[in-house]
Amino acid sequence: SSHEHKLNFKKSKEVCLSYIQDAILQKQWKRAAEFLTFYVESLEKDFSTQYMGPSEMIWRIGTEILCHHSHSSMKEFNSFTEQMKTLGVKRYLKVCLEHAFHLLCNGLIDEAYQNLSLAESWRFGEQTAIQDKEMKLIQAYRGLLDYYSWSKQKTILLEHGQDGFEDLSVEQEMHSCFRKAAVNLKEIIKIPGVWDLFVKCYVDLLEFYGDHNEARQVLNEYAYNSKFPANPNAHVYLCQFLKRHGESKKSLISALKILHDIVPSHELMIDFNTMLQKSKKRKKRRLGLEVIFAALDYAGWKENVKAWSCLARQVKQIVISEKHLDWIKQEWNSRKDWWPAFHFSRYLAKRNWQENESLSYEKAVVAGILLGKDCKYFKYVSHQGCKAQVKRFRTLKKFVNKHNPVYLRISG
Repeated sequence: SSHEHKLNFKKSKEVCLSYIQDAILQKQWKRAAEFLTFYVESLEKDFSTQYMGPSEMIWRIGTEILCHHSHSSMKEFNSFTEQMKTLGVKRYLKVCLEHAFHLLCNGLIDEAYQNLSLAESWRFGEQTAIQDKEMKLIQAYRGLLDYYSWSKQKTILLEHGQDGFEDLSVEQEMHSCFRKAAVNLKEIIKIPGVWDLFVKCYVDLLEFYGDHNEARQVLNEYAYNSKFPANPNAHVYLCQFLKRHGESKKSLISALKILHDIVPSHELMIDFNTMLQKSKKRKKRRLGLEVIFAALDYAGWKENVKAWSCLARQVKQIVISEKHLDWIKQEWNSRKDWWPAFHFSRYLAKRNWQENESLSYEKAVVAGILLGKDCKYFKYVSHQGCKAQVKRFRTLKKFVNKHNPVYLRISG
């Protein structure tokens, strides 16, 4: 009967899909392709009975198989994708976008651009909200490729100077790419979201043509607009821009403070610490100590000579002046239970000494002040340094011995 036929078809379809899934998980691409062919054929046979609407599934599975199959060619991939575009109007733009990504991954930039341009001119009935977003993405990625062309033209122009008719045509082409890229990039970054690459490219265009106010406005909006998701990179781009253009220290410190609150382990924290240390305001120097201590809480900073040098310099200054020892004590209180094993073990002392004398010196300064003259790290490194007759290690040993009472005040 018709009912039994439908039930059998549904069951065989589910079994076939489970076989395809199993083959994909085991990376048996040839087997997966055979099962998918059978699956599509069975759907075609049953099409007159009931429309199953499986086009998205076929597209997703087929794309995955063709990307990995050893005998798959670009011609086959293109042919399959074109078929998928005609299967479902609702996902036409999505398929176009993925097709463009695949072409780009294979270095076919012109083909990807053409694909996006065709997609942009596509219209079918009334556009839904989802299709509107997808269309904006299509336009944005086309803008990205216009930026790529602009960047290539810029390189040619900068390499060959601005003499001659040929360079004038390059400049004209460059301006044309700039206009097209700017329009589309500007549109996408108005929509709340994470648009790092698009923002960077748009700001690069604006900076090249000297529109620094617009660039600053774009970056401020991207970093501070509450409608956008929290994104550390937005603050990084703003800080880098402010630094590049020699903006006021006040605005740069303000931006870096926010970045510190979000990502205390960011590499810009060394610059932030350096700026704060140069300040005449006590509050900022206090913040500088907090910033460098916080950065060194992270494993990625364990062997960062610059960071240890910043901390060593600041704690030495505090110890010599005997002012603000409470700053060190406050930072050390929350770390004294785990920093000794994390940073100042005898094993690390031996390894640091063998691999990087400068690192071992800076760490030994900090270890001697925070843990006193009997600290394993300090004892090993200062002993090795004195044995090697390196003058600064002898000076360091004298310094720590002289100021050992400070350690007692900090640890008390």
